[in-house]
Amino acid sequence: MSENYRSRQERKQRQNQSKKPDGTKKKIKKKSLAKKIFMTLGIITLLAILAGGITVFAIIKNAPELDPDKLKLAQNPQIFDNDGELITILQAAENRRSADIDEVPDVLKDAVLSVEDIRFYDHFGLDLRRIGGAIISNITSGFGSEGASTITQQVVKNLFLSMDKTWTRKLQEQYLAIRLEQKYTKDQILEMYLNAIYYSDSRYGVVEAADYYFSKELSELTIEDAALLAGIPQRPNYYNPFNNPEAAETRRNTVISLMEKYEKISTEDAEAARNVPIEEQLQKSEREAHPYQAFIDQVLNEVEAIDGIEASDIYTTGLKIYTTLDQDLQKHVEHVMQSGDVIEFPDDKYQAGITLMDTKTGEVLAIGGFREPAEGVRSWNWATNPRRSPGSSIKPILDYGPAVDKFKWSTYQQLVDEPHTYSDGTPVNNYDRQYLGTISMRKAMETSRNVPAVKAFQEVGIEDAKKFGEQLGLELDEIQEAYSIGGFATGVSSFQMAGAYGAFGNNGVYNEPHTVTKIEFLDGHVIDLTPEPVVAMNDYTAFIVTDVMKTVVEGSEGTGRLAAVPGVPIAGKTGSSNYSEEEKQKYNIQNGIKDSWFVGYSTELTASVWTGYANNEDGYIDTSSGSTEGQIARLLFKEVMTYAHEGREAADFEMPDSVVKVGIERSTGLLPSDFTPSSEIIYEYFVRGTEPTKESEEFITADSVQSLNAAYREEEHAIYISWNYPEEYRDLFSFKLEVQSGEGGDFTTLDVTNDMQYVINNPDYGTTYTIRVTAVSNSDEGLTSDPASVQVTVPEEEIDGEDDDSTDEEEQNEEETPPEQEETPPDDNEDDGETNDDGNGDDNTNEDNGTDDESNGDQDSDDLTQAAPYQERFSALALIGRSPSRLTNTWSMEHLPVRLF
Repeated sequence: MSENYRSRQERKQRQNQSKKPDGTKKKIKKKSLAKKIFMTLGIITLLAILAGGITVFAIIKNAPELDPDKLKLAQNPQIFDNDGELITILQAAENRRSADIDEVPDVLKDAVLSVEDIRFYDHFGLDLRRIGGAIISNITSGFGSEGASTITQQVVKNLFLSMDKTWTRKLQEQYLAIRLEQKYTKDQILEMYLNAIYYSDSRYGVVEAADYYFSKELSELTIEDAALLAGIPQRPNYYNPFNNPEAAETRRNTVISLMEKYEKISTEDAEAARNVPIEEQLQKSEREAHPYQAFIDQVLNEVEAIDGIEASDIYTTGLKIYTTLDQDLQKHVEHVMQSGDVIEFPDDKYQAGITLMDTKTGEVLAIGGFREPAEGVRSWNWATNPRRSPGSSIKPILDYGPAVDKFKWSTYQQLVDEPHTYSDGTPVNNYDRQYLGTISMRKAMETSRNVPAVKAFQEVGIEDAKKFGEQLGLELDEIQEAYSIGGFATGVSSFQMAGAYGAFGNNGVYNEPHTVTKIEFLDGHVIDLTPEPVVAMNDYTAFIVTDVMKTVVEGSEGTGRLAAVPGVPIAGKTGSSNYSEEEKQKYNIQNGIKDSWFVGYSTELTASVWTGYANNEDGYIDTSSGSTEGQIARLLFKEVMTYAHEGREAADFEMPDSVVKVGIERSTGLLPSDFTPSSEIIYEYFVRGTEPTKESEEFITADSVQSLNAAYREEEHAIYISWNYPEEYRDLFSFKLEVQSGEGGDFTTLDVTNDMQYVINNPDYGTTYTIRVTAVSNSDEGLTSDPASVQVTVPEEEIDGEDDDSTDEEEQNEEETPPEQEETPPDDNEDDGETNDDGNGDDNTNEDNGTDDESNGDQDSDDLTQAAPYQERFSALALIGRSPSRLTNTWSMEHLPVRLF
């Protein structure tokens, strides 16, 4: 047993010993896997480094060369017109004043280095400490949130690179900064910087900045002056002391504190400098303006608004700026505004702002920004800067445009002009304090009624009206109902209104008004700045509102008639804003307005014109009787657009498939019936599918016959009857003839005919007949006119033997006469009896029932002219209606009325 036990123990030991080598193998396997992972990561890292190195090498290789010519600071922006012709070079190199580094006072150097690059003289082009801080900021806040650029890097960026905030541009910038430090001394690089840095208002370099802000030479600068200049470049326009003195003073004091911190100035000097009011420092100097300054100012505004481009970059990076300027039109606009030869302005303080734009593209062709030549760059621009109340010119944008778009209103849409209030109970007044009752949208716009406009706005709703206006480029924050007729808190500019109206003329497609199409950087990089078109409304909205605004210019009551351009279809709207009662009393204004507008367009061009005064103290637009001041906006529009359309073919506005033109009754808006007078039919435009389909019953009445005449002709022993009826209704009616013999008898129907003549043969002698004619509808038996009647008397028969024999002979001759030889009835001038032209039923026989042919024949001749065919038909009359007395002694016309047809 013991042996067996030992054997078992030995076997266990041997088993345990046999397991140990297996555990060692597992450890070896684990170490091997870790090694593989480490090696793989190492390889990936090396590959990443290699790839990164290759990428960096490629980026550096594509970096521009350090061209010495570019370091001469001749990289001024060039501006081109819409034909690619160079207009001007802004701040040309020969006009830029620079300073040698030795001419720059230490106080200015210290101020600049304290705020921009305190370790400038210590680094090799890159400040690694600042880079580390910037990396942390960019990781936490996003790339580009904080920069670490040294002065050397800023020089490189301004002179050689585009303004893109990308890793590629940043790597190239760092590489070139190191290269620049290798080729130039620190003083040379600082000199480049000080002569190129941007100081707002198109001023570059410390020499010009010192002159512009203080009217000083560099050597005259104080601590506070140097600190102010050093602080501006970070945000030039914001820290411009003329525009934002409080912000500029805060920034200046920050720089002073940094100079104190880095021991560039003493605490006492710092305190004294901080206590100097910024207003005491400033003494502005002016510089000659550029050509077309009003237009150039807007160009600069648009370039500065480009993401990634700082205002300081414009004049230092050699930009090529391609614009939409039409030099010929710009010159004409400036001439019209400034010369006084074309438009007579009341005084020099009367201002105007004009924007002329391509309707289809939004490209601004000319800008009239001021009436006097510009005193310098960035002068106050009355076309782009002000925010003035648009008055009624806002109605298409906030009232009728949204209503058509939302409710599919037609040009005929009925609105009630009546006493009305805003939602808060404030009364809404028309300019004339009168009300027109129910009128169409077309008439409401044509006559510029306020009440219908406010009602349209209220029906649309504030939010939808606001959205519609914003889609047309207007900046609308919180709007109220008063905005519907121009009661703006901040207002709009001529530039904005041109863009908004242009969309109506472009089938509802809005193109943001712009003066710049593209910019090109020194490195060849191009940015296309053409705005993307935006569908702002339905095409039916654009067309219907446009057609209504055409009536403003072309209508007999249109407020914009003075703006009409000969031979050019124009749509547009007037606008004016009023003074409050308090303002009228304060400035003794009897009849005057603040602002006067006309904005309009053709299919080719759009023009927006504002006129008025800068403030109430300067004056007001006189609207009293005999004054033409309120007409100037319309006259300016007409002059500019007439000139601009010379050589341009402006087609009429094309109706889209979504619209139909329908003739309707003026009073009912329904389809006209066959009885609607043509004078009551008007043509209006409807969104397809909303046009009227019901026919009106308004005018389904029958007119009485006109010019009813009856005359007895003794020779034929017959009564000739004729009448007239409006030509447009003749096919719709027949005519019922009735006759009454003697007094008080019943009327007997003779016939219902489509003709307007009738003959009664062989009437009874000595009898007075009343003849009645009624128009009867061919389609509606119940529709008849009031009858028209006339009387005629047949004289007594003359009984004489000779006459009897003669009569018998004549009758015998008539029987023997072939039809083709039968005599024709006598001329009308032989008729007896008088006629009743007005068909009122009065007795029209002669007093003595005589047969005075000479006195009565001419009168009947005119009335019976329409019965001229009688002569061809008389033979039939003679055969049918001859001698009824030979058949019976009691024969009369009542027994056998005979028609001559």
